[in-house]
This record gives sequence, structure tokens and C-alpha cells, in this order.
Amino acid sequence: MAVTTTPVDDGAIDGFGEGLHGELLRPEDPNYDETRAVWNGMIDRRPALIARARGISDVIAAVDFAREHDMVLAIRGAGHNIAGNAVCDDGLMLDLSAMRSVQVDPEEKTARVEPGATLADVDHETQAFGLATPLGINSTTGVAGLTLGGGFGWLTRRYGMTVDSLRSVDVVTADGKLRHANEDENEDLFWGVRGGGGNFGVVTAFEFDLHEVGPEVLTGMVVYHGADAPDVLRHVRDFNETAPDESAVWMVLRKAPPLPFLPEEVHGEDVLVVVPFYAGDMAAGEDVLAPIREYGEPIADVVSPHQYAEFQQAFDPLLEPGARNYWKSHNFSTLSDEAIETAIEYAQELPSPQSEIFFAQLGGAMKRVPADATAYPHRDAEYAMNVHTRWEDPADDDRCIAWARAFFDAMAPYATGGVYMNFISEDEGEENLAYGTNQQRLAEVKAAYDPENLFRMNQNVKPAT
Repeated sequence: MAVTTTPVDDGAIDGFGEGLHGELLRPEDPNYDETRAVWNGMIDRRPALIARARGISDVIAAVDFAREHDMVLAIRGAGHNIAGNAVCDDGLMLDLSAMRSVQVDPEEKTARVEPGATLADVDHETQAFGLATPLGINSTTGVAGLTLGGGFGWLTRRYGMTVDSLRSVDVVTADGKLRHANEDENEDLFWGVRGGGGNFGVVTAFEFDLHEVGPEVLTGMVVYHGADAPDVLRHVRDFNETAPDESAVWMVLRKAPPLPFLPEEVHGEDVLVVVPFYAGDMAAGEDVLAPIREYGEPIADVVSPHQYAEFQQAFDPLLEPGARNYWKSHNFSTLSDEAIETAIEYAQELPSPQSEIFFAQLGGAMKRVPADATAYPHRDAEYAMNVHTRWEDPADDDRCIAWARAFFDAMAPYATGGVYMNFISEDEGEENLAYGTNQQRLAEVKAAYDPENLFRMNQNVKPAT
């Protein structure tokens, strides 16, 4: 076991812990290992201290303590980030997972969300009023990390990125001050948190605009044999080019999981999963999605009305915590025939049964926002590809990672050169691709609010000099 150390004397640590409303954990405490664990099983870091915040005063105290004692500071929301930036070695981990309230104002159609809340927490509260905000596709994902990276999901084509529905934030910056930021107050900070990650402070509250959604949406899966993938992928691509904003059709190349609606003889075989989604009138959705459902000879078609909040949890069983995960990502302005052929070639060599390649359809409302309006710059993306490389045995690390890197390189000639920040597993220069044309302005905002780079456990932006 690695030795965990801190240069801070015990008296200072004791005083810090006594001043918290939450609790302070050290490596010898019984729930230390449980608390430091994050979603990605590859991440095994041992912070010297874990501050479990119960409110804003605890956040301020932790930021001040880390700054004053020159400690590495990691911020945990729900701990779902692929890179594992929620936890550090030897430094201070600020755990916000107990701060997860969601307060909905159904008249104003807004929600105020604390940083430990998950997508499921938000959906549960907002759907009680037939409202939602664009979030991701896995209900255990943290709202904070998702939002700070831009955020996209099933509602993005209709209502934009998650950050496009963000109305305001409260942020504890590196000097330990709580700042409110919106379009009129600390507007440069507000610009930066909308896609600039955790570079500028600890967000203690997000205020979102809500939109009328559901409670039922038309969605599900249409599953095809892997041999049909080239033709079906091209068909879906062509359909998507003229589809309305209410429609989003995603595509997944993987081995067939043991789902109850799939014949047993298909389990473990190569399949293409087409996931159509329509956020609007149900009858209109049936007409719009008909060309998807009537095409070819699918193995199964389970598209039907679903409760929106339930569908947001449909893929959770494929993304349980604890497995080893390594991701790669590209954005595309179109899916060329060559890109499709390359993806299929690599899908036939998936390194594990849990691995998959998915193409998320974007465009629509998110594309009509200028690239410099928020820190998230990739408004030209019609698709985001994520390579979900996922396995259980550490002995398979090198093989699985090598496959993902090779596939990433093979797809690069067809991509825009941008990547989605929340899909970056490690520091290999991809953070520069994530911030794109907004990199310089981000560095200037960083210099204004965090000149010493206290908040560096992230896809880091170094302060401008």
C-alpha cells in the first residue's frame, strides 16, 4: 500500500477538521477507502485528507486550507469523471457528494441544483412538473462535472447543450470568496464555467432553465446484426441530415448484451444498436421516426412511449461503477463513408465484451449558438464519438488502451479536430483540442480568478502570463 503523506502538521489539520460542519477523513479512518473510490476502477489514488462538505462554509474552508498549505486540491461531485480528477494522491479531496439538493420553481421553470446531485436527482424533481433540462445519458453522472464540460444528451438537439440552459452559478474561487455569476454579474467567470471545466473554482449551486419535456417520450432501441451495420449506419446518417430538432438518433457498435428482448443466440455477437429519440408530440414522433424503424431487417425493435426519467436510466446497467474504463473521443461535422468503414473495422476487433463505440447525434439547437458565446467551442459538431473501452482484469490494461488509441488515430482524418472534454481519459494534449479557439480567453479568465492554478486537477488551463 502506498504511503499517504501531507506536509501539514497535525495541529493545523485538527483545527481544520473541527471547523467543518461535515467530516474530515484520514487514511486510517474506516470509511476512507469507500469515500476515495470513484466510478472508474482504474483510478486508485490516496488523498492525505478528505473533507466531506455539508455546505458552502465547508467549501470555503477547504479551498482556504488547500491554498494556505499549498496542497493539491481535487473536487468530487458524483465521482463519475473518466479521468478520475475527483481524487488526488497526498493532497486534499473535497467531497461534495452530500450536497445534492434540487429545488424546482415550476412557475419560473428553473431549478437550483447543488454540486453533488446526479442526473437522476434532477430528473426526479423536475419531471414531477413535466420539466427537464438537457443532461447526459447515465443517471449516476454528476450534474456538476457534466455541466462544467458543456453537457449533452437526448435533449441537446431541441434545447442545446447543458450550458445553454445554465442561468447562473455560485462559485467559491481560489481566494476563498463566494461569487455569483450570470450574464450580467462576473460575466467572464460565467462564460468560463460554461465549458471550461473546474478551472475557475468550486461551483456550489447551478441555476438551470427548465423546458417542457414528457413525462413520456418516444424512444427505445432498434438492433441490427453486425453484418448490416455499413448499410444501416449510412441510412441513419442520411436520415439525420434533414431530421427535425425534436429527433435525435444515436448509433452504437458493440457486442450484444444479454437483454431480455434479444434472442439468446445473438448474445455476444456483433450488433449495431440504433437509438431513436423524439422529444415532442407522440403521434408526430411516430411519423418522423418511421424511416428508422421500417428500414432493413432488425433483430429487435423496442421503440415505444417511455417515461423520460426512466429512459434516462436505461443504460445504467452497462455503466456500473468499478470496472476499468478508458475513453477516446472525436467530433465530426459529418460521418463520411470512410469514417463509417473505419469504425466498423475496429468494432469487429473490440477488445472486450463491454467495450463499445457510440456516435451521438448533435447539431440542432446547440449548433445555432456562436462558438465564442460560451467556453464550450464545438458548435460545428454534428456527431460526438465516444470509444467506451471497458474491462475488468488489470492484466488487459495495455491491450485495451492500445486498441482505443489506435482507433482514435485511425478516425482522426475524418474528424473536426475537436473533442468533448468530459470524454478525455488522460493528459495527452487532448485538453487543447477540447478548448479549441477559446483557449486564450480561458487562460485570461483563469489568470483573473486562479492565477496560482490552485484548481489544476482537471483538463487544466494554465493562467495567462
